[in-house]
Amino acid sequence: MNMQPGDAVMKAPLFRDPIYDGAADPVVVWNRELKEWWMIYTNRRATAEGSGVAWAHGTDLGVAVSRDGGQNWLYRGILEGLDIEWGRNTFWAPEILYHGGLYHMYVSYIQGVPIQWAGHKREILHYTSPDLLKWRYESKLALSSDRVIDACVLALPEGGFRMWYKDEANGSHTFAAASEDLYNWRVTGPVVETHPHEGANVFYFGGSYWMIVDEWKGQGVYRSGDAIHWERNGQILAESGSREDDQGFGFHADVVVSGEQAWIFYFTHPGRAPGADNGYAGRRSSIQAAQLTVEDGKLVCLRNNPPVCLPVPEEI
Repeated sequence: MNMQPGDAVMKAPLFRDPIYDGAADPVVVWNRELKEWWMIYTNRRATAEGSGVAWAHGTDLGVAVSRDGGQNWLYRGILEGLDIEWGRNTFWAPEILYHGGLYHMYVSYIQGVPIQWAGHKREILHYTSPDLLKWRYESKLALSSDRVIDACVLALPEGGFRMWYKDEANGSHTFAAASEDLYNWRVTGPVVETHPHEGANVFYFGGSYWMIVDEWKGQGVYRSGDAIHWERNGQILAESGSREDDQGFGFHADVVVSGEQAWIFYFTHPGRAPGADNGYAGRRSSIQAAQLTVEDGKLVCLRNNPPVCLPVPEEI
């Protein structure tokens, strides 16, 4: 990373949700109409009372915006109009990309507010929008099981699209699906089967495809020349950072690539005791950002360096 004197940098923590203090699973997307960066995230209810893991369910998708390249973020509220049935339901881990004049969102969905992790369906819903605010429900995706979450979608240079997602019914491994139009998907099978993980994120940077997966002890890294065959390439965000609220592992991340630079957006539980859910202190989370680079064929996260601000993109 070649920082120049006077470069504006992002703060640490980058963002904390002012309502429930549980911002997680961020996706960062350029709003073409308003000319500002939007962060859309799982709005976990860290301050909520309730049994078991109810605080991690019943979640909306929070929205924060930045008009200065990510230096400052303003909470604007939640995405509305997503309900496909009555009641308080659960939305997790949005993935958003722009194609053909529309924003496409693939989001994990759970009916109701479960108080335990296991025993209920997890599905991925597809929505489209002209402006990131008015959303049209398109479909519930038919994938490899009814226990699927954490979609990531990438447009391929040869045409078509590929999706990666977590299948909890099949070892909590990453599976892939292919599509020609973003509406109809064909499962192609498992991709990473060596161990349980979640939150796959795939991007092209520095001449290679990269996949990061949340291993709950940092992000596992894989490298590929074709986005089909993957080799392990190490791990990032496994050691605590030195910046404010950047203690512990880096969880479920999104990557933005612009030219020769890449930024990773992840969340931390800076007050969580190892192996324990110690109430609000352990549940609260902070969004952080860092820059990525490639050194000697390895993906490296510059976790302790303040990242430069995002550019105004011509098209992302």
